[in-house]
Amino acid sequence: MLRYGENPHQQGAFYRELYSSEPSVSRGKILHGKAMSYNNFLDANSALELAKEYDEIAVAIIKHNNPCGVALGATPVDAYVKARETDPISAFGGVIAFNRSVDLAAAKEITSTFVEVVIAPGFADDALVELKRKKDLRLLDVGPLMKVKQEGFDLKKLVGGLIVQDRDLGLLTEIRALQVPTVRKPTDEEYAACAFAWKVCKHVKSNAIIYAKPGQTVGIGAGQMSRVDSVKLAAMKAQMSIKGCVMASDAFFPFRDGLDAAAQAGITAVIQPGGSIRDGEIIKAADEHGLAMIMTGMRHFRH
Repeated sequence: MLRYGENPHQQGAFYRELYSSEPSVSRGKILHGKAMSYNNFLDANSALELAKEYDEIAVAIIKHNNPCGVALGATPVDAYVKARETDPISAFGGVIAFNRSVDLAAAKEITSTFVEVVIAPGFADDALVELKRKKDLRLLDVGPLMKVKQEGFDLKKLVGGLIVQDRDLGLLTEIRALQVPTVRKPTDEEYAACAFAWKVCKHVKSNAIIYAKPGQTVGIGAGQMSRVDSVKLAAMKAQMSIKGCVMASDAFFPFRDGLDAAAQAGITAVIQPGGSIRDGEIIKAADEHGLAMIMTGMRHFRH
């Protein structure tokens, strides 16, 4: 049993699948801190699953089940600092996942501010000493992130029923083989940024818009009811310049207004599924703005 559910007036419990072998929050060991809450488990799962998307050293910071910063780095502390730079205000009190062991340098950065949970495939001994100075900080060791077959179902309870689907495990195997319908083709840097941003997009509540440069998110627009509002929100949230960034969208643009707004903010390339009845109009808008556009043919709605 959990202390309570999503809110104090709700009861909550955690159930573990006995035969799952995939590295996960469910199989993790709590090393320190207060007991994990219902919300902590949800955010920790989201953070770890996003960090696991990358082979490079990566850090994902989650707040209210949405990423507020994601980055790659030469070291864990480098990745963490870059992820936090995306939105330092939202990162306060966040849930952090590393896809590498946490060392002392990363631990010192973590303890420099308020953090709810840290998830990692291990912690150095001196890092644990540093992190345990924060008596309430929850530390979750999920063990080595071995590459195993990912499977299972995504279940959502409705009043009076249950809906079931496969997990969204869709990946782009070769981004340079994807359709580029615009006059201008992406540069190497734009391809790298688009590949990075597309993986983030998959883990953001729809409608999802990501502004990014290679290895670092710059602005994240999540959960808006219209795509153009997510485009504007991502720009509003950006703490760094968007000029020269790419934009990733989890689904197609129904109108050109989202592309116009992003171009005005300074993006140079966009990656999106395509498939709108107005794709011709969207491609024309990209050409008018001198943008490169990659179409994935794959959507990543997340509700």
